[in-house]
Amino acid sequence: MAASPDETVNQSMKRENKFLFRNISLQAFIFLFLFLAAIIVFTWLAHEVVGENEEGFDNRVFVFLKAHSSPATIGFFKFITFFGSTYFVIAAYMLLIGYLVHRHRNTDAIDIAIIAATSFALMGLLKQYFARHRPPLPLFTPLTNYSFPSGHAVGSFILCAVLIYLVRKSHLNKTWKWLLSGLFILLCVLVGISRIVLRYHYATDVIAGFCIAFAWLFFSLWLQRKFRKKTTVNSA
Repeated sequence: MAASPDETVNQSMKRENKFLFRNISLQAFIFLFLFLAAIIVFTWLAHEVVGENEEGFDNRVFVFLKAHSSPATIGFFKFITFFGSTYFVIAAYMLLIGYLVHRHRNTDAIDIAIIAATSFALMGLLKQYFARHRPPLPLFTPLTNYSFPSGHAVGSFILCAVLIYLVRKSHLNKTWKWLLSGLFILLCVLVGISRIVLRYHYATDVIAGFCIAFAWLFFSLWLQRKFRKKTTVNSA
């Protein structure tokens, strides 16, 4: 006996919902795994390089980069490092938030403002807590604040992640979305490398910065979604 049109539609919807649930579950599992991995790596680095003063890996990275550096590459990384500076990151957030408010995307604007503010606060607290001094002999003006984790790595990672999120939500075609996302990832990586080349940070500072930035971004988005769901339920 042939199924009725309503039954066919219901079966189709069930299959689509099942497929969507599987995709969401897989995506959630991957991000949870990466979140835990980032926390573990950050904790291990903090113990090894700050607690135990293990600098063998960092020194090998310095030697490698010095052997492959030239005045041109140093000049390039001096330019690139600006895109992870506090001045640039704050200005970029202000422009983004202003644009989103202008477009009546207040929820996105609030979310980004919270993530930006809390990430700066977390970075400052971690620097003060670990109090790791910067590498000796920087190539340019010495900095007096602490080194672990790298503020440039944290700031550029979260800013680039926010930009990728906005690009993915935009009406651009898929090619442009992938291209821009790739460019933002590349910029973030280059900013991290620039801090090591210029001897403002150890390699482990940068890796730790990327790890804590990913973990904080994941936690912040999860917390915001949970709070928004709870608010929606309570107002219903």
